[in-house]
Amino acid sequence: MKELKLIAIDTSKHVFTLHGVNERGEVALRRELRRQQVAPFFAKLPATDVVLEACGGSHHWGRTLSAFGHRVRLIPAQYVKPFVKRGKNDRADAAAISEAAGRPAMNFVPVKSAEQQAEAMVLSARELLVKQQTQLVNALRGHAAEFGVIAAKGTGHIEALLERIAADPAVPAAAQAVFVELGERIGELTTRLAAIDRKLAMLHKTNPVSQLLAAVPGIGPITALSLAMTVDASQFQSGRHFAAWLGLTPKQNSTGGKPRLGGISHQGNERLRQLLVIGATSVVRLAKPGHRFGTTWLLGLLQRRPKKVAAVALANKMARVVWAMMTNGEAYRPQPAIG
Repeated sequence: MKELKLIAIDTSKHVFTLHGVNERGEVALRRELRRQQVAPFFAKLPATDVVLEACGGSHHWGRTLSAFGHRVRLIPAQYVKPFVKRGKNDRADAAAISEAAGRPAMNFVPVKSAEQQAEAMVLSARELLVKQQTQLVNALRGHAAEFGVIAAKGTGHIEALLERIAADPAVPAAAQAVFVELGERIGELTTRLAAIDRKLAMLHKTNPVSQLLAAVPGIGPITALSLAMTVDASQFQSGRHFAAWLGLTPKQNSTGGKPRLGGISHQGNERLRQLLVIGATSVVRLAKPGHRFGTTWLLGLLQRRPKKVAAVALANKMARVVWAMMTNGEAYRPQPAIG
């Protein structure tokens, strides 16, 4: 086989499509491989650059191919999409990955180790269980409202709601059985979440980066641990670059030298953006003269903008502060509050 400069791989469940180019940029390889054929194929090749789209399984393949001496890079899928030509198919996707990888200003995602992925799984499992708990609580409250039984919001009021339902003779026996089942499932999830939270608290105490970030107002242990486990600050050129990756910077529709800014882009890691905005919202709610959160910048912003807009702006600022702390290893320096 001719010497290859780069091989792009479009992955799927069973069939992987390869697109290789030589030093002159000419296409020298087009091939489909079954999943079990990929590792033996690359084990026989001389060391070369291999590029894949960043996805759940790409980190596994990144580690596997790196063990054979290949230089593996991962590209975010949204950066590949503009290079896909008409008539989308696996070969076109592989060619687009190859084209995107050749751009000098392209940003790549570092390959995660198995340990990093294992640690991040705890956060993903917690997020899934929280969603399931929310669904069950909403279902329970909705069905209870159908029988005229109402309770305050929040999981802390579920037990009282179940007691009211059980004591209400207007609720048929068939419905009572369903309410008991929903209550048991909610109780099980609450217990599991409590166990996961205890485990995350232990991880937070043993993670120096997480401990460092938790000093930022609006960033609690879960947010700090999520940032410490999932973010490689060295891959971002600046704090603004990091905030843009999180989707916390405005979308632009500028032309003719006239800047036109819209809402935030909502690109990047949705979970991290959500955590930062929730934390910023709690800071905005407490910000007032005399409070430690009542800084000159934030109080001035709240006078000019609605609270929700101010919360997103604060989340953007928090992201830039986080990048600086993770990059330099410096402790958080609080801003003086207005007395």
